[in-house]
Amino acid sequence: MTPRRITLRVNGTTYTAEAEPRKTLADFIREDCGLTGTHLGCEHGVCGACTILMDGQTVRSCLLFAVQAEGADLATVEGLADGDRLHPIQQAYWDHHALQCGFCTPGFLMTTVELLHDNPRPTEREIREGLAGNLCRCTGYQNIVKAVAAAAETLADAPGALRVTGAAAPSRATSAVAAPRKPRATPATSQRARRSGKTAKRRSGPKR
Repeated sequence: MTPRRITLRVNGTTYTAEAEPRKTLADFIREDCGLTGTHLGCEHGVCGACTILMDGQTVRSCLLFAVQAEGADLATVEGLADGDRLHPIQQAYWDHHALQCGFCTPGFLMTTVELLHDNPRPTEREIREGLAGNLCRCTGYQNIVKAVAAAAETLADAPGALRVTGAAAPSRATSAVAAPRKPRATPATSQRARRSGKTAKRRSGPKR
């Protein structure tokens, strides 16, 4: 296949490279952008480890071709922290030991970003439903749910909603700054849309 030249933004940085039309977005992010925080698990769009934000919406990067992301604005787990300061969601996962092997964690973090952006004060049931598209083989999910609830409280104390890129955990003197997101129609379907009406997949996620 003849490679195509594509340009996209990841965590605020513009990347231009040539990619074969069959190359997945996940592989492009890892190999061409050098951002290996996005993990590949099942490569069938089931486990959620490859979850990123594309124009403000969660997508499975293993199910997208890189050429489909031409001109898109992407956010990966590398864009959450501000240097050595963790994003409030990352800090909550750390504080509540919401990870063990950590392989699925990037996908959970990016899913949590979208969840708390759309629903800043979710109930426990809403948290479990929001995370149902991500699978973890280590934690039993309980601490992940606690971490999301704690992150929601931290972000609720900030003057605005969370910022996707570089929003470090707010201290008493500083807080996360809001940044508007403009979702656009893409060939990919967001996790939230993919989960709707698919109770079978939800049963594979956190137990209620």
